[in-house]
Amino acid sequence: MRHVSPAAFVVAAALLVASSTLAFTPVSPSRVSLMRRYAVIGKPDDSPHDKEEFDHALEIMTAFSNRYVKLSNTVYCADHSVTSVVIRGLAEHKVTLGAPLCPCRFYEDKNVEAKDGYWNCPCVPMRERKECHCMLFLTEDNDFAGESQDISIEEVNNLTAN
Repeated sequence: MRHVSPAAFVVAAALLVASSTLAFTPVSPSRVSLMRRYAVIGKPDDSPHDKEEFDHALEIMTAFSNRYVKLSNTVYCADHSVTSVVIRGLAEHKVTLGAPLCPCRFYEDKNVEAKDGYWNCPCVPMRERKECHCMLFLTEDNDFAGESQDISIEEVNNLTAN
């Protein structure tokens, strides 16, 4: 069993609250278990081995996120650890899959999904309806919305350091 980082647990908890709030239905215990198991983003076993390549991808995904949050007229989560964990997950997928596949979903085959592109960030639901499952890009009426449209690479690194 993998260790669940505090930042990943925050993401899982936020996703649970958001999913139950959006659907207006209680979250079942079995769903909580699934969310805990699949929302762990932290540092997976298959994390990139080339630190330079990963650091570069992290810089790219941080810059992309900062641009897209402004372009889409959205904001980051009030808890920047959520934002940081998602950006780190996008960077890991950029290195391991060649595409910034949404790190907050479970996939039967990540390579197939990355090639398909539907869940590559910004995903189709985000582009069409401003619905970000990861809570990276939030509309201002979202209960978890902060006021920030900017996060530094240093903050991402500090908040996701294990």
